[in-house]
Amino acid sequence: MSDRHPIYASRQLAKQEDPTTNKYMDKTSTASAVNWGRNNTNDPNILPTIANVHYGTHERQVLDFYKADSDKSTPLVIWIHGGGWVSGDKKNVHGLESYLDAGISVVSINYRYSWQAQLAGVMPPVKWPLEDAVRALQFVRSKAKEWNIDKERIAASGSSAGASSSLYLAFHNDMADLNSSDPVARESTRLWCAGVRHPQTSLDPQQMIEWTPNSKYGGHAFGFMDPNDLKSRDKSFAEFLEKRDSILSWIKLYSPYEHVSKDDPPIYMLYRSAPAIGQEQKDPTHTANFGLKLQEHCEELGVDCELVYPEKPNVMHEDFPEFIIEKLTE
Repeated sequence: MSDRHPIYASRQLAKQEDPTTNKYMDKTSTASAVNWGRNNTNDPNILPTIANVHYGTHERQVLDFYKADSDKSTPLVIWIHGGGWVSGDKKNVHGLESYLDAGISVVSINYRYSWQAQLAGVMPPVKWPLEDAVRALQFVRSKAKEWNIDKERIAASGSSAGASSSLYLAFHNDMADLNSSDPVARESTRLWCAGVRHPQTSLDPQQMIEWTPNSKYGGHAFGFMDPNDLKSRDKSFAEFLEKRDSILSWIKLYSPYEHVSKDDPPIYMLYRSAPAIGQEQKDPTHTANFGLKLQEHCEELGVDCELVYPEKPNVMHEDFPEFIIEKLTE
């Protein structure tokens, strides 16, 4: 949205370069064979330059930093792992080797789980994982000089819930507090771009049920689960939908879809199967219906949004690391 941090107010997205000078620009193929295993597991020989750096006081508020070899300040990707905000870990970064080879540094974060927020009495529980994504981004920017990072060219990336967190960062107003006594809090939260895998683009149960009738995800973000039983995460969608109006202010505050505006950076979304709006899905939590509806919303507002799924024609980038590398290095 608007209210961009002053130092990013004049940023203009670069125009596409000639295909002969950019190896990612000439890919207009059909996405018929997306390799989901590619770049998904880190090379065991690639170790963090600095591991388990604390960006907060909680044991989960740690990150790993992988420094690209460069004499100049480097762009950076911040990776946010999936796991429904209730599980997962920072150890595997999709595209890590590709980023480093392209001269792009990487940060991979852990964050506090939503069930931990519930046990601590924090409502809505999604506040903790999303606030941690914000804080980690600001912390990394505060380390720009020390870690040789270009503070402007920062992308967010992630899978599933981590993808949703990435889109939350991409679309949200700048959350920098310029009057804060904390220098980290004064850092911008705006991104250069975001590239993600099967994100949940909305946390509104009414939208979800209209797009995908057998939707079941999202209630846990607002406290509709037993925090002592992670298997209960998706068992309260009916209650979530029934009580939607009573938590609508929270939904609008934390749902990525609600924050899209015309000045937002370009995004890329990758899904396992084609969308089918209004039809039940084999995997309703990761359906491309989420992506198609967000893409329509972005296009209405003039935000660049690339959506890829199997058999999609005219694909420019077969995977999100390609998209991110192109955007951060153009």
